[in-house]
Amino acid sequence: MNVDTLLHQYFPEGEKVLIEMFDEKNIQSVYRRLVGVLLHQPDIETSLLQGMSYCFYEVMDNVIIHSGKPNGIVMTSYSEDDSIIRILVADDGVGIRASLSENPSFANLSEEQALETCIKDSVSDGRGMGFGLYSTARLIDTAGHKLIIRSGSHTLSSNGKVVISESDFWQGTVVFFELKSNADINPASVVEHRTDPEGEFDVLFLDDDTELDNLW
Repeated sequence: MNVDTLLHQYFPEGEKVLIEMFDEKNIQSVYRRLVGVLLHQPDIETSLLQGMSYCFYEVMDNVIIHSGKPNGIVMTSYSEDDSIIRILVADDGVGIRASLSENPSFANLSEEQALETCIKDSVSDGRGMGFGLYSTARLIDTAGHKLIIRSGSHTLSSNGKVVISESDFWQGTVVFFELKSNADINPASVVEHRTDPEGEFDVLFLDDDTELDNLW
């Protein structure tokens, strides 16, 4: 994957970006480290992190489960001046259309239809619940600036309205989203009360005394 291209296209010039490669073995530690860094920023609302952390892990886990590749890349940044968190997760795997086509219900979707469908509830290739991108889209509706999902030669963009357009080819999938770091949300509503993101977050992060400030 071309890291420089991703940085240029999705992050403002000069912004400090944390970049990590992850696979099945280290996904938990990478996830906890990056969310932990954000937790140590005093101006970021804890309720936002509680909702975001659930969606963030689900998007990372999608790479391991659905991409057909053993690893992916994650990038995160936080702009205190703009009160914006930026998160990108990318892989160079089979892409959304090919992944969904493994489920007979979605076998005949075009690339555009696959992108439009992937943010709906219970849409999966059969190897997951189909809830990760759906809950991420709900998070963006609640506290986000934008959501971008790029796969193959098309890109879905959403900032209140979903638009799908042709774009430069990307082998695999890119999921990028921006969140308002000062948004105070109800995390349980983002996941439609199907799980407990607040409790999960508190167990993983609020009792962790690991010093992470030096990463910034």
